[in-house]
Amino acid sequence: MDSVSSEQRSWNMSRIKAKDTKIEVLVRQYLFSKGYRFRKNDKRYPGKPDVVLPKYKTVIFVNGCFWHMHKNCKYGRIPKSNVDYWKLKLERNVQNDKKHYKELEKEGWRVIVLWECELKKDFDAIMEKTIESFDPL
Repeated sequence: MDSVSSEQRSWNMSRIKAKDTKIEVLVRQYLFSKGYRFRKNDKRYPGKPDVVLPKYKTVIFVNGCFWHMHKNCKYGRIPKSNVDYWKLKLERNVQNDKKHYKELEKEGWRVIVLWECELKKDFDAIMEKTIESFDPL
């Protein structure tokens, strides 16, 4: 059973942003500070990547562990209340992610997925490694 009421859970979930999350903003600020220019949440691309770097033919998705069911992560699990609803919703998110990544790769884009929990643990190291991967295709 969930530790909070369904009304409280609903209120909590309604406060979660779909874009411009704190971690997304930090990623973009870091890239900008290093001289990279990009588009954000561009609707022209499958899945509306959080960052599009046309010069490098690279897109970045900054995924929240809960919403994208990060495997082997304590945050990437289904809530204990309304299990059927959440299972369907979150599994659909994962399937959509896979579909979007394949479409982008088929179009010649490099797809980078950054996970919220990993960025919180070692932001600078992950961002440096990410930037190193921008070498032209």
